[in-house]
Amino acid sequence: MKALVVVDMQNDFVNGVLGTEQAMEIVPEVCSKISKYRNSGYEIVFTKDTHFEDYLNTQEGENLPVTHCVENTYGWEIVDEIKKMIMPEDKVFCKNAFGSIELAKYLKDYEEIVFLGVCTDICVISNAVLLKSFSPETKVSVIKSCVAGVTPKSNASAIETMKSLQIKII
Repeated sequence: MKALVVVDMQNDFVNGVLGTEQAMEIVPEVCSKISKYRNSGYEIVFTKDTHFEDYLNTQEGENLPVTHCVENTYGWEIVDEIKKMIMPEDKVFCKNAFGSIELAKYLKDYEEIVFLGVCTDICVISNAVLLKSFSPETKVSVIKSCVAGVTPKSNASAIETMKSLQIKII
């Protein structure tokens, strides 16, 4: 089994309160890759950063005091171009932490997992490393042209770190 994981391509991370130019620029390529991988027989899996009204009282909220991805808000929704590509059979994992243990458990027996999305230096790397740890023999890769970090520098650093952890950068 093979899966493409689309990480946190939500309004707040693309064009909202924590959005970046780099995140906006990857949207067309992310859409293209979703179509390509779906047509190649990969299962398509989505993650959604999910917070609640008390976000600022959490440890993450204390360290990143910008309310974002509050459940059932516009910022929490996946960007329209990608949202319209979600099929009924696609799994969507809501997560209130950088990495999703539920996602890792779900994918642990897959032979290949490919990641794309945002933010490379937070949630993409967290989930890729978690999957590599849960299933060390699984081929885990990240599509470099389809990720965006908080900054270009932190994006590049995350990519280098993933390389050293035997996550293939494609």
